[in-house]
Amino acid sequence: MNTTIVLATHNEGKVSELKQMVAERIICPTNHTITIISAKELGIPDPVEDGTTFEENALLKARFVAQRTGYLSIADDSGLIVDILGKAPGILSARWSGQHGNDHANMDLLLAQLEDIPDNVRTAHFECCAALVDPQHSREKVEYGRMNGHLAHTPRGTQGFGYDPIFIPDEQPTQNTTSACILWDTKPLTCAQLSTDQKNQISHRGHAMRALLDDLQNMLFN
Repeated sequence: MNTTIVLATHNEGKVSELKQMVAERIICPTNHTITIISAKELGIPDPVEDGTTFEENALLKARFVAQRTGYLSIADDSGLIVDILGKAPGILSARWSGQHGNDHANMDLLLAQLEDIPDNVRTAHFECCAALVDPQHSREKVEYGRMNGHLAHTPRGTQGFGYDPIFIPDEQPTQNTTSACILWDTKPLTCAQLSTDQKNQISHRGHAMRALLDDLQNMLFN
């Protein structure tokens, strides 16, 4: 038996992270397999994200894909909340510069806006809402995650996507690692200096997705 799950995203970074989490989290019976595919691979366009909260947008995306495929669909919506900017960019994080999905432009604009802001007031956090839609049984689940930290003055690291190169999580790795992507120095690491495994353990998306995948495990096999 096979279960197909569609990840409702065109973001390749998210696809990579979510596929790894699904592979690690879901325990299938010996006679059952799970196929994971993205909306991009199926040629399904991104819907208009006109929700006013992360939950509304996550459900909107998951429902959009589920209705068009008939498969279980998973989506998330997340964003960066900068305290001194009055909770912005928030749900506008992916299009902060006016160019949707242009990570460099979004990051450059945010850094310019915070250019003269000192370290002690550069606090921020990521929020995520992950949504699961099961169209065959008319079931939906949502879970939430958060990662606290602050913003660097310049980008560091080459891993991840979005604002990862300038976001320094409060929770840092506690010991060295053999991962080639880690740059160990005297500075706290940005998310872009963490391996995928390290980031998934502490990230807002990791927290939300692990909870959602536990829901999925119960739906499918318990």
